[in-house]
Amino acid sequence: MQFLQLVFVPVSDQDRAKSFYVDMLGFEVLADEPMGPDRRWLQVGPKGAETSIVLATWLERIEPGAIENLVFQTDDIEADVTELRERGLELVGDGIQDMPWARVARLDDPDGNRLAVQTRLAGG
Repeated sequence: MQFLQLVFVPVSDQDRAKSFYVDMLGFEVLADEPMGPDRRWLQVGPKGAETSIVLATWLERIEPGAIENLVFQTDDIEADVTELRERGLELVGDGIQDMPWARVARLDDPDGNRLAVQTRLAGG
């Protein structure tokens, strides 16, 4: 195995989720196409990343909002948090938190799936 390719994130409204991940987080749409009569394949991801997200309304075993701490790596958490706030995004808690292994900011998508942006510290 080489890398994690896809993560499925349960959402209640794909258009609302697409707007959040693309307009607020700056992800790109990698695929947006029908996959049967009542399903849509909506795949987004950070520009240039090997791993991407499928925003799915049709998952049977996981409800929207059930994801806890899907973590995205950044080299400059201060700049990314500033940009997210300028786009109108509210962070969970007190903004950037210092942990022994990383500097972390947490946020929720429209369904309550918990996301985190982090900059790993040396040795962390």
